[in-house]
Amino acid sequence: MPKDHLNTMFRGALILSISSLVAKILSAVYRIPFQNMVGNTGFYVYQQIYPIYGLGMTFALNGFPTFISKLVAEQPDETSKSLIARRAFHILSGLSLVLFIGLQLGANWLAVRMGDGRLAPIIDAVAWMFLFMPWLATGRGYYQGKFLMGPTAVSQLIEQTVRVAVIIMAAYFGLHRGWDDYHMGTWAMSSAAIAAVCSSLIFVSFGLRHILAPAPTPTRSLPDYRTLTKRFIVEGGTLCLVAAVVILLQLIDSFSVMRGLTRQGLPIDFAKSLKGVYDRGQPLVQLGLVVATSFSATLLPALTNALAKRQLIEFKRHTRAMVHVSLALSMAATVGLVALMPQINRLLFGSMEGTTALRVYVFSILFAALITTYTSVLQSLDQYTAMIIGIIAGLAIKVLLNYQMVVRLGINGASLTTVLSLAVMFAVMWLGSPEDLRQVLLESGYLIKLLLVSGAMGLVVLLTSREIRALVGPVMANHRGMAGLITLVGVLIGVAVFVVGSVAVRLFTIREWLVLPYGKRLIKVVAKGKEHN
Repeated sequence: MPKDHLNTMFRGALILSISSLVAKILSAVYRIPFQNMVGNTGFYVYQQIYPIYGLGMTFALNGFPTFISKLVAEQPDETSKSLIARRAFHILSGLSLVLFIGLQLGANWLAVRMGDGRLAPIIDAVAWMFLFMPWLATGRGYYQGKFLMGPTAVSQLIEQTVRVAVIIMAAYFGLHRGWDDYHMGTWAMSSAAIAAVCSSLIFVSFGLRHILAPAPTPTRSLPDYRTLTKRFIVEGGTLCLVAAVVILLQLIDSFSVMRGLTRQGLPIDFAKSLKGVYDRGQPLVQLGLVVATSFSATLLPALTNALAKRQLIEFKRHTRAMVHVSLALSMAATVGLVALMPQINRLLFGSMEGTTALRVYVFSILFAALITTYTSVLQSLDQYTAMIIGIIAGLAIKVLLNYQMVVRLGINGASLTTVLSLAVMFAVMWLGSPEDLRQVLLESGYLIKLLLVSGAMGLVVLLTSREIRALVGPVMANHRGMAGLITLVGVLIGVAVFVVGSVAVRLFTIREWLVLPYGKRLIKVVAKGKEHN
């Protein structure tokens, strides 16, 4: 592969990684002020329908664009690339129309199955975004297939920025004009279609040239629509399934948590509020995943580069670094959140309701980060079997157990089932991975070292927060400002303990330290310390 082509791939992957990171941060952070503005019930109303939006965005941003980019990259000339993109657009148009009509006609049925018939207008509102899915997915996939990541990155940032702005405005007007939670939720979820319109503008020139213009004469035979549709279902569907794991678990929650809570005998309004408390865990997990996977994701271009050049030793080194960094950061984020959860809950959401459920829920970060990392490596190796089996097994456990666990244990049961489902998914993927990839977690006592360092960090942070609370007294300790101070002190101490412990037990190699922020500077400090000794 030519050097210029590899450099283009590397830069493109880096651009897309950065834009994805910014979009993920926006997607996680906006929910905190939104929840503060609309309260637990308003948050419940929005979060019940959010997974439907999440699936649509997975189709339009991750799953189908990645598959279409593969189709485009397979074509040898510009005419074939244009024609295959056109056929992909036609197939996705049929799918999006089916989804749109299904959601419009089935809105009432879905809302009742979610345990709240008043959610139907919000399902109607989110359905409109599916009409833009073919345009967005095909445009993104076409440019990605030509290793031009800029249009995808820009459209992604526009989509998230516009959507977040509309949601916050809907919450603001709802608060000041006395809208009920469902009216506010309908406007908030309309942000999906508005944002889709705005981000679609990036692909106007693409559409005029490759979709709406007269079709060019084929220069070679292309797959017929039947063959292409089959590939969309099998290959594209697999990519969508992998990208939508966490969203699918949330969708199962939408259909079972409310019904389980009311089956317990809770009043409907209290059940809605409690579901809103449970939904606080989702932005926390998203933020934790951003921290856990963003730095290891910087190794993806290098991983692609090594595989393209058939440098297997280098590929294994980058894989080891990705897994180790992702696991360490996700473990640190999980343990830190568990230790500081009462204060974080008070600081971000204004109360300590559901602290136990949230403490359990954030263990999702650990397994979701590992799943994300392992799927990246397995996809690069074109090994999908273990991923598909693992995801189906995990989703089956969530479907079968969630309702009963909620009836028995309330929102604690839903949290437990989510973590168990993700753990099963990862276990199946790990067992089905190549031997080299399985050994990454077990070599050099890495897991034992990580557990020791994380345990020490969690214990120190927990004791520190308890000492501060005892020092200031129970009344002062429950103030939001004090919760913020305890959280800040806990985070600083936790980072210090984790870094010092990691250096002491030699948790990371030099390559892995360089992936982390300020890792290069830390290596120099440690090296100087050894020279003085």
